[in-house]
Amino acid sequence: MEQFWQKLTSFAFHRTGENSLEPKASALSSDTVDYLLRLVGAPCNNMLLYQTALTHRSVVHDPATPDLVESNQRLEFLGDAVLGMLVSDYLFRHFPASAEGDLSNTRAKIVNSKSLAGFARSIDLGEHLLLGESADHHNIRESESALADAFESLTGAIYLDKGVDAAYAFVVSNIINHVNFNSIVAAEHNYKSRLIEYTQSHHLPAPIYTVVEETGAEHEKLFTVKVICSDQIVGRGTDRRKKDAEQLAAKEAMEKIDEQRVSDNNA
Repeated sequence: MEQFWQKLTSFAFHRTGENSLEPKASALSSDTVDYLLRLVGAPCNNMLLYQTALTHRSVVHDPATPDLVESNQRLEFLGDAVLGMLVSDYLFRHFPASAEGDLSNTRAKIVNSKSLAGFARSIDLGEHLLLGESADHHNIRESESALADAFESLTGAIYLDKGVDAAYAFVVSNIINHVNFNSIVAAEHNYKSRLIEYTQSHHLPAPIYTVVEETGAEHEKLFTVKVICSDQIVGRGTDRRKKDAEQLAAKEAMEKIDEQRVSDNNA
């Protein structure tokens, strides 16, 4: 696995120059640098990667911070994939009796925004986010979506800077060994999977999720998503991340289905 991912990153992620992932200047305080060194483990080869991981998108839209031109959204994209792979690897090795569907459901519970935000809070990640001067600092530092994005971005930065083994060690330390890990695995809050299972078991078309509205500033957008089954809108959800809005829409749909089941049983 290590050789595969080293080969993959050699193609696209270790660039320098005008189009590099690296920001132009360091904006990390000494306290944040010390925090990262304790969290990730010294040495950090490219501290600017970690700066990008901590840069909230509100900074990009703030004229007071012209040198910080890249938020953590690209690293979030990478970190999301790395987290998915590493958690999948752990589950595959440690739950040999689980079927593919069960493994997928468990992974979804671990890497959804609610769980990731909880992991981020446990390491005080919100306190070290770089925010725009005009942004609502308190709400962003407590925001589920901002914390989840930062956790994913930090995972991506560790992977790029120190390799897949270091990223795996970070996941084990801050997810697998987390005090809430077992309860998260046991929780039934992956409503999208439940809705898919329901439609499949009743021979219905697969749910279709569509964004119907986007509101708010670019760095504080809210997405409203509808979910359609058999040409009917069965649920809606609104959140700062599309995938979380989809979960809320699926939750509403499953609540309606569960209510109907109770009604039918009592009839």
